[in-house]
Amino acid sequence: MTMSEQPSDPVPDSARHAATTRDHVRRLRGIRERAIQGDELATERQHAKGKLTARERLEHLLDDGSFTEIDLFRRRATGPDAAGPFTDGVVTGAGTVHGRRVFAYAQDFRVFGGSLGEEHAAKIHKVMDLAIAAGAPLIALNDSGGARIQEGVTALAGYGGIFRRNVRASGVIPQISIILGPCAGGAAYSPALTDFTFMVRETSHMFITGPDVIKTVTGESVTHEELGGAQVHAATSGVATFVYDDEAACLDDVRYLISLLPSNNHDLSPVCETGDPPDRRCPRLADLVPANPKIPYDIREVITEIADHGEFLEVHEHWARNLVCALARLGGRTVGILANQPVVRAGVLDIDASQKGARFVQMCDAFSIPLVTLVDVPGFLPGVDQEHQGIIRHGARLLYAYCDATVPRVQVILRKAYGGAYIVMDSRSIGADLSFAWPINEIAVMGAEAAVGVIYRKELAAADDPDRLRSQLIADYTEELMHPYYAPERGLVDDVIDPADTRVVVIRALDLLSEKRPDLMPRKHGNPPA
Repeated sequence: MTMSEQPSDPVPDSARHAATTRDHVRRLRGIRERAIQGDELATERQHAKGKLTARERLEHLLDDGSFTEIDLFRRRATGPDAAGPFTDGVVTGAGTVHGRRVFAYAQDFRVFGGSLGEEHAAKIHKVMDLAIAAGAPLIALNDSGGARIQEGVTALAGYGGIFRRNVRASGVIPQISIILGPCAGGAAYSPALTDFTFMVRETSHMFITGPDVIKTVTGESVTHEELGGAQVHAATSGVATFVYDDEAACLDDVRYLISLLPSNNHDLSPVCETGDPPDRRCPRLADLVPANPKIPYDIREVITEIADHGEFLEVHEHWARNLVCALARLGGRTVGILANQPVVRAGVLDIDASQKGARFVQMCDAFSIPLVTLVDVPGFLPGVDQEHQGIIRHGARLLYAYCDATVPRVQVILRKAYGGAYIVMDSRSIGADLSFAWPINEIAVMGAEAAVGVIYRKELAAADDPDRLRSQLIADYTEELMHPYYAPERGLVDDVIDPADTRVVVIRALDLLSEKRPDLMPRKHGNPPA
């Protein structure tokens, strides 16, 4: 190369390239800032409704500075030369909660009303795939007007892709849905497929067909809140697992729930140091539970006594309240607690309680969370409606869930345990690993009074003094077949314990069972009752 072919001034050319790169970086920063900030008027409208924006929600949910966004610049072209807003109405990515990795997507109602279109769905599909691949919990913050009508069937296909991934992730990673606005039509099926659904009163609305459609088809007039509000789904339909008065409290409890769950189905139940001694006795329990099986009490007070620092997270608190399901820590280990609630319908099992308990048992078993069952049950709820609506089928769901569970299972019979309900509430005969009973326990086919009425019906009818004879027969039946040591003598209860030792005994039992591993015959899947 001759001297004339050499670049005459290489320094200015390099400077021009550097300046061009800096210009692109500055432009990138500006575009990113505008994409993140969004439309100010839309933000004001969101705040005026008492709602946070998608990014504000993620900031509250995730650890400070932990969020890594994915697909910020993704958008759908709305015409030959124009393009829609960045993000396409959903913010996706990953962050941490209490230092543990989670993946999340938050629909942004400020952009296209959070409606789901092809690119919007593709972003959600991607973050769901990443969550499954990474073995990390997936959190969905729903605030959407539904399918983007302008995109036709591609929007519906987008929902199908979400549902398919919900099912693929089921029992593999925890899936949490948070409803923070409308969630209507086909969109409502995704929360129904996840493990937990959070809703906020006066803000969250979820239904398949809205008030206008119902008015047209059936003539019924109903508001959004009456049809699919948070309290309706918490107390009546059982769709909402948790319900709150504001978004901040809702998101705080999502963080708490994450701390109680493993990241995936390969991890064991989380264990942490709580500072509550595992050998702490609970002498108050003897006073909380009356010896008379007909006197009600609040089982939640019993759970408060035995749980670490009295803390537990009740699942479906407002639905099927005759059965309490809760996540708590015992000796630092997360456990699932099922307990009959004597202050609601005397703690009987019915259709709703059976459904609630079955789903909870299956969730705990899927994520290796040990089960502790506190029993004080008079039986199944009698009645024509219960029979016609399928109490046999629904009760069998709870029975199936317990029989199918391979996690450590500890049963504690506090007071009465009668009939088929005793069997279903994780008795030794269906696979409980260890069973304990308080010294006031009564385990039998039915209560002594009812049993005597059946067995000695003719004798009582012919007696000169039936009341005196009935009292004597009840005393004899109780002494012979219902005394506190009848079941232990036959190996159906492992030990009769002092109520004050309940916490200590259960924690030791869980330690003993901590290395339990399932040994199942291979099969594609079971066929549980519908």
